[in-house]
Amino acid sequence: MRLDLEGLQSKMVKSSRGGYCFEHGALFAAALERLGFEPVRHAARVIVFQPPSESPRTHMFLTVGVDGVRYVVDPGFGPFASRLPVPLDGAGVPAERPTHRIARDGDYWVMHATRDGAQFPAWVSTLEVEHPVDFEMANHFTATHPGSRFVNGIMASAVARGGRVNVMNRDVTVIHEGKAETSVLPDRSALRAVLAEHFGFDLPEAETMRVPDVPDWA
Repeated sequence: MRLDLEGLQSKMVKSSRGGYCFEHGALFAAALERLGFEPVRHAARVIVFQPPSESPRTHMFLTVGVDGVRYVVDPGFGPFASRLPVPLDGAGVPAERPTHRIARDGDYWVMHATRDGAQFPAWVSTLEVEHPVDFEMANHFTATHPGSRFVNGIMASAVARGGRVNVMNRDVTVIHEGKAETSVLPDRSALRAVLAEHFGFDLPEAETMRVPDVPDWA
C-alpha cells in the first residue's frame, strides 16, 4: 500500500477524513520540506498496550532541527500526541505544566505522555533514520495483517472545541474543558452519527463494516 501524497492530501485535507501515523507523518514531512525544513523520518514501537518485545516498529514520527536544537514532532499519535514540538533533551513541554518529554534510556529514546495527570511511557525508538520504503512495508502490515490492531478494532480521535473526542470500538469519550463523559455505541448507525457530528465527515460504510473486536459487529 503506497503512501501517495496527492491521495493523502485529497483524503485528509480536502475531505477531512483524517488518517493514522503513516499518513499524518508522510503529509506533514512533505509540508515541512516545502517550507524549507529538513525533517527526518523515524519508526517507534508503541508500548501503551504491550511491552517493546511484543510491539513491532509500526509508528512513524519525525525529528526536525531548528536553530541547532532537534525536536520530535509526532502528528499521528492521536490522543497521546504532543501539540508542541518536544526537544530531544529530556525537558518537558510545555515548561510550566509538562505533558510530554523524551529521554534516553539505554539503547532507546522513550517518549513519555500524560494520562490522568501522570506520565507514562508511550513509545520507544532507536532514532535511526528510516526511509519511505520502510514505511510502505510497515503500512502494509498495519492496514492488512489479520493481527493488526487497526484491522481488528476501531481507534479514532479528533480535536474538538474545548477538548477531544475519542472512539475505542464501542466506547466514546467526549472530553470538554477537562471533564470526560463516556458512552457506549448501541449500534453501527450510532457510530456513523458520531463520525458525522464530531469528526466532520459521513461514512456510510460504518453501518455495515466488520469489527472483529466487537462480537456483535464481527
